[in-house]
Amino acid sequence: MVISPEITDMSMEKNMTPVIQLIKKQIISGQFDNTPDRFQVFTEKQLDNIDALNQLPEQRRFEMKVVAKVLPFRVNRYVLDHLIDWNNIPDDPIFQLVFPQKGMLSENDFEQMANVLRNTTDRDQIQKTINEIRQRLNPHPAEQQSLNVPNDEGRTIQGIQHKYRETVLFFPGQGQVCHSFCSFCFRWAQFIGDKELRFSNKEAEQLHNYLIKYKKISDLLITGGDPMVMKTDHLVSYMEPLLKPEFDHIQTIRIGTKSLSFWPQRYVKDADSNELLALFERLVKAGKHVAIMAHFNHWREMITPIAQEAIRRLRATGVVIRTQSPLLNHINNDPNVWAQMWREQVRLGMVPYYMFVERDTGARHYFEVPLARAWEVYRQAMQQVSGLGRTVRGPSMSTGPGKIEVQGITKIYNEKVFVLRFIQARNPDWVQQPFFAKFDPDATWLDHLKPAFGEEKFFFQDEYDAMRMKKISPRVYE
Repeated sequence: MVISPEITDMSMEKNMTPVIQLIKKQIISGQFDNTPDRFQVFTEKQLDNIDALNQLPEQRRFEMKVVAKVLPFRVNRYVLDHLIDWNNIPDDPIFQLVFPQKGMLSENDFEQMANVLRNTTDRDQIQKTINEIRQRLNPHPAEQQSLNVPNDEGRTIQGIQHKYRETVLFFPGQGQVCHSFCSFCFRWAQFIGDKELRFSNKEAEQLHNYLIKYKKISDLLITGGDPMVMKTDHLVSYMEPLLKPEFDHIQTIRIGTKSLSFWPQRYVKDADSNELLALFERLVKAGKHVAIMAHFNHWREMITPIAQEAIRRLRATGVVIRTQSPLLNHINNDPNVWAQMWREQVRLGMVPYYMFVERDTGARHYFEVPLARAWEVYRQAMQQVSGLGRTVRGPSMSTGPGKIEVQGITKIYNEKVFVLRFIQARNPDWVQQPFFAKFDPDATWLDHLKPAFGEEKFFFQDEYDAMRMKKISPRVYE
């Protein structure tokens, strides 16, 4: 661990914040030395270098290589050594979370890719096959490229998404990777090297100009990839200017990250961990609400000592940690797993926030759970936790029109229906309006549902279709 000069200079002790003073004491005492300091990563090209995989049959290793050609693969040494139970392969949930499995591609797509790899070493032919399969996987669901990217005075602004009036998503160019990749990731297209499928923006000035212009924006969500792969000085360039008076309308800075699971050293042992925590503390003291939107898919990810220390240090700066995850077959399709995860999150001082439905992209058929099952998992998990754990909203689908929550399954006039509502929407008038869909035990997404009670379409459909056809503008600027 590299300690900055102001931390080692005892004469500066009186100028340290309480958080930094505590960090200094723990560094000197040698805590957390049982986890790696050096970040070591393995990608598709290094699959054969992961010693633990040698226990698997050769055929299974080949299957993993086939899938890793299509879907991005990346894992680091911390995940390998501290999160995966190698005595429970392939069923271990964290193994499923990061390693490719044959079922993540359809049978036809898998065989197409496997046959090419068996029969040729021609790079062009291999890449052509990869591209064909990727395009069939719906790389950008929910109109991310067509409706979410703002068009400001006839100029498309790349690296920004503005789907909901109050919230802007920003994709910093330096943060378009993660410490490890989730095999279910709905943003898998960010990581495959195809610039046509990526969102990113390296221009802090462009972001700030956009935020200044639209005063109804209250929340900035910095996302990726994972912004926490960035060095602190990059984060400073994006975040510290928001303390100027012209950004007073930006009340909340959110950071979407999996780092607390995949590399908690970011807040404990990295060379600039102290500077990062100090940045958060400055923002909070200046009156900004800083929220870490932490992705935890299983309670196992938060039980290591260094993960719990990272959580404690973040909270000590005044940051609020909110937790979210999709419901995933093979990983957390069990109400007991969710209940235990929410209880542990509350115990550690985090706020359970969202249970998502797996998005309609990538390896969705491997991970998706029917909406009826999702509601049952949510309901049974809720029954096991106290009120402090019942802050979770869901199951929620992040669809083209907006975030739609499954509120329940019931009978109305002898018709079995899903009860639905918008949590967020492209038109704010849709928010909190209940609506109903015919019950379908196999439905996994909005486009599988039909309106109940003989209605031809859902109440929002005409306006949403007009937005998609560019006949009317999205309501984000009103």
